[in-house]
Amino acid sequence: MAPYIFLAPIAIFTAIFFILPLLSSVYLSFTRWNGLSAPRWIGADNYTFLFTQSPEFWDTLVNTLIVAGSLVIIGVPVSVLLAAVFARSRGRAIWRSVLLLPQITNVVAIGYIWQFVLDDNNGLVNRSLAGFGVRGPDWFSDPTWAMISVIMVMIWYEAGKNMLILSAAIDGVSPSLTEAAQLDGAGPIRIFWSITLPLIRPALTFVVITSFLTGMGWFALILAMTGGDPRGATNVTALFVYNMAFEDLRMGRASAGAMILFVLVALVSMLQFRAMRGRAA
Repeated sequence: MAPYIFLAPIAIFTAIFFILPLLSSVYLSFTRWNGLSAPRWIGADNYTFLFTQSPEFWDTLVNTLIVAGSLVIIGVPVSVLLAAVFARSRGRAIWRSVLLLPQITNVVAIGYIWQFVLDDNNGLVNRSLAGFGVRGPDWFSDPTWAMISVIMVMIWYEAGKNMLILSAAIDGVSPSLTEAAQLDGAGPIRIFWSITLPLIRPALTFVVITSFLTGMGWFALILAMTGGDPRGATNVTALFVYNMAFEDLRMGRASAGAMILFVLVALVSMLQFRAMRGRAA
C-alpha cells in the first residue's frame, strides 16, 4: 500500500483540479450556459458556430500558431545559444539567476513594465531612439509590430527557464568526449554540433514541446500588454476563450473553443514528440 499512499495526494489533486474540470468542460461545450442559469443541452451547435460562423476564432488560431511557432523556431535556438555560452563560463550561477528572474516575477507586472518600456510615444525604447534622431516603431498601434513585441517579450520570459534546463543537460556531457574531439582537431562549433547537441536531445525535446505548449495556452501576458489589440492582431485563442467566458458569459461556447484548442495542442505535441524521438533514435 505504500506506493499508493504516497501517490494519493497528487492523484487526488489531479482528479479535483484537472480531470473533473476537463470532463465538466467537455459537457459544457455541448450546452448553452451563462454561468448563472442551468446549462441547456444544444448538441454540437457551439462547435458548428465556431467552425462556420466565427472568423474571429480562426484568426485567433492563426495568431496562436504564430506565437507558439515563434517560441519554438526562435526561442529555442536562443535558449540553446545562451546555454552553450553560459554552461561552463565564469559566474554562470549569477547569469543563470539573472536570466531566471522573469520566471519568479508576476506575469501581469511584467506585461505592464513592457508596456512602459515599449509605449509608442513615451516608452523608454522610442525615447532613446528619438535621442539619436530615429523614429521608433509603433509597438502597440501597428498590428505587425504589436505581434513582434508580444513574441519578443515571451521569448525573453521563457529564455531563462529553457536555458537552465539545457545548461544542466550540457553539464551532464562527459568532458572526456569533448577532450577526445579536441585532440582530433575539432573546434568548439564542431564539438557542440556533433557531440553536445546530440547528447542533450532529450532535454531539447522537452524544451521544444513545453515551449510550444506555453505558446499555445498562454494569454495572461498578452492580456496585460495588448489585450489582444490592435484590431485583434494579438488576440490568441486562449484570450478569445477567456473573453467569451467571462465578459460575454457564453460559457458553453467558450468551453467548445477550449476543447478545440486542447485537441489541437495534443495532436501537434504528439507529432513533435514522435519527430524528436525519431531523430534521437
